[in-house]
This record gives sequence, structure tokens and C-alpha cells, in this order.
Amino acid sequence: MPSARALGLVALIVSGSAFAADPRPLYAPPPSATQKSPTQTTTKQPSLLDFVGEAHRDTVAAVMKASTLSAKSAEEEFVAHPAVYDWLLDHPDRAALGWQRMKVPCVDIADHGKGQFSWADENGSELNWQSVGELPNGRVWYATGKVKAGALLPMIPVKAVAVLQAPRGAPDKEGYCTFKPVVNVYLQCDSKLANAALRIAGPSAPKMAEEGAGQLLYFFSGVARYLEKHPDLVEGVLAPPKTKAKK
Repeated sequence: MPSARALGLVALIVSGSAFAADPRPLYAPPPSATQKSPTQTTTKQPSLLDFVGEAHRDTVAAVMKASTLSAKSAEEEFVAHPAVYDWLLDHPDRAALGWQRMKVPCVDIADHGKGQFSWADENGSELNWQSVGELPNGRVWYATGKVKAGALLPMIPVKAVAVLQAPRGAPDKEGYCTFKPVVNVYLQCDSKLANAALRIAGPSAPKMAEEGAGQLLYFFSGVARYLEKHPDLVEGVLAPPKTKAKK
């Protein structure tokens, strides 16, 4: 079950008090791309930033290079249809609506068009994000906003990058395949406020951060898993929101 902050992509990492970690890019070319014969010349392998749009490349690099907090999580292997899973990554608003239709409490995500989304909660936390790059079987998101990390703490302005990769196996005769996603989240915020949040969380901070990142993964995969078991419900769960009739 996804928490409200999981829907904000990276807000949960702050509100869960994340821990500092090594912010190295996750992307690595598939084995076949790295293997070469003795007669082949050495070529430069692409880095994660090569898949980020030029307009956002410097901003993403700055957050990853000087992140205040970071967290990583990986999912156990599961089966889903790639068309459904990849569509959910591009439509988090409809993933949230899907959870609601599955009778799971879930906050709303607003779609502002052109791949831009926003999320807010009753405590004043809000986050705006967009997809700024496509990896082979993955996405790079960039987010800005503010998060209330604790009842006694003020709002924390944040900038964040989330890198999700979803390696998959060969599809079966019906098009389904196995997935094993992993996500890394890199976040910049006021160091004093971040340190205060860490003190509040104490030794549980690393586990809380990992669990938060895991909820972000499950926000997408949970819907895809459900629809793999109930393919007859795909249309109903993923349908557009109903428009209110005019009075």
C-alpha cells in the first residue's frame, strides 16, 4: 500500500529522514554492449546524464553531485505487462487513481500536461516534478518543492532527482515479462534542517529511508501486479477520471 508521501516521488525521503549515501549513477549498459572482441576499439559508454534532456542536465548533475540525502531501494522480481508498467511510469496521476479504484486510500496527483505533475498534503507539503530523461527501461525525474519533515520543524525547500530502472526479462507468448526495478533518490535541502530531521529519526533513519524509496517503487508496480492477475479490469482501473456533469 503506498503512503501519501510515496506519491510525491521523493517527499517521503525527507519526511522519513533519509541518510547520506554515495550518489553514483545507477545506469550501466547491458552486458552485450560492454563486450568487445580484440579487434574492436574502445568506445565511451553512455552515462546517466547522457539520457537527461540538455535543458535539465546541469541541474540534475548538481543535485546528484552535492546531494544532502540519498536512498536506494530494489524490488523483488514480479510479473507484469510492460505496456501497462511503462504507461504507469508516464502517468502517475492515473496510478494514484488506480489505487483509489482498487479501494486503497491514496492522495490525488495533478497532471499539468507535458509530463509535469504535482502533489500536496494537508500539512502544507507540496512537490512539483517532471520526467527529464528516459533510460533504457527507466526514467529520470526532477522535482522541486517543500516538505514538512516533522511536527516541530518548519517547511524544508527541496530539490530532488529520482532515477528508476526496471530491468525486464523476455516476454512470454502473452507479452508479460518479469521485472526487478531499482530506484535511487538524491535530494538537496538545507543542511541544518536535514540534520535536525536526522536527529529526530535517530538510528532508524536509514531503514525509514529505504522503506520510503521502496514505497515509491510499489506505487507503480502494485497497480501493474494487480492488473496482471486481473487483466479484465485494466480498462476500468486505468480509465480517465470521470468528468463532473454540469448543473
